Amino acid sequence: MLSAISHDRQDESLEAKARWFQSLPLAERMDLFCAFTDMILDLNPQIAESKRDAQSASGRVLVLTET
Repeated sequence: MLSAISHDRQDESLEAKARWFQSLPLAERMDLFCAFTDMILDLNPQIAESKRDAQSASGRVLVLTET
């Protein structure tokens, strides 16, 4: 992984973060996913037992981004 420091605000945008994440190999993405999951469970262990009434969206979903 390249380690570089940037002080550019554009590098902090959601799009820049998504590009960075997509540039990682699958193994590194999975490592990060597991680390985030472990962190969330450490902070809130009851989150795994919480029940949500999630329902799939019917029809089409339109994702809007600010330009």
